[in-house]
Amino acid sequence: MDTLKWTAAALILVAILYSGIAAFGAWRWKESTGILVARLDAAQIADGALRHDARDIADLPAPVRRYFERVLTDGQPMIRSVDLELSGMFNLSLDEPQWKPFTSTQRVVANRPGFVWSGRIAMFPGVPVRVHDAYVAGTGVLRPALFGLFSLGTVQGEGEIARGELVRWLAESVWYPTVLLPGQGVTWQAVDDASAQAILTDGPNTLTMVFRFGQDGLVSGIRVEERGALVGGATVMMPWEGHFGDYRLQDGMMVPFRGEVSWITPQGECPYFRGTVKRVDYRFAARETRTP
Repeated sequence: MDTLKWTAAALILVAILYSGIAAFGAWRWKESTGILVARLDAAQIADGALRHDARDIADLPAPVRRYFERVLTDGQPMIRSVDLELSGMFNLSLDEPQWKPFTSTQRVVANRPGFVWSGRIAMFPGVPVRVHDAYVAGTGVLRPALFGLFSLGTVQGEGEIARGELVRWLAESVWYPTVLLPGQGVTWQAVDDASAQAILTDGPNTLTMVFRFGQDGLVSGIRVEERGALVGGATVMMPWEGHFGDYRLQDGMMVPFRGEVSWITPQGECPYFRGTVKRVDYRFAARETRTP
């Protein structure tokens, strides 16, 4: 009987400790996310056009012009920032599938380009890893932590980590498409009738990304020839692709609600992110209030 009592007491103590660690980790993570988001918002530049003028896209490559005609209407307010909630699956290995479920929130700003992604990945039942993936004022951040408390190795700074995060911002621009319009920082070059190159410079970081357009005029995918992947603690440059679908009308714009991204390894395509948008809220330059 005494053994049973001690066992029950030990289990109760473990449950209390676990609950305390989980709650404290969630609180600490929320605080650190707030600090990152505050830095992101402080770096915004509120200038440029307030609304889309359809006359400005007349000289763009044909597939890009068709895209804007499909996703925007004349007079569409320019996006200043957006808040997203996503859920889906992460593959944690390039060698064999190790898919884990995740939920996340994300703040994106249009000018200067930047975002803060805060994700919760269920590594094992009841054992979360919280992750910051961010591009803030020209600095890249990748910060995973067990329970949001115990660091699993932070990568932060300029150079390739910053460029890689800027790649993500541009790839996800289909969620905030007014940033791709003329005069917003992206320039376009024709490739063929179904694709075009987007060129973006932010500080010392310049990148070129190919956008592919489907028969419906919408962006079906993107590709960059080099993005840095962390493999065994080292950065390895590999092609990187994204695919989008399930477009819906949101605040007057057609945006995708489903996305997948992959590394293109020597062994072939390796998907590692499959996500679905659960909520999207825009803040527009032409009216400084959030949509309901």
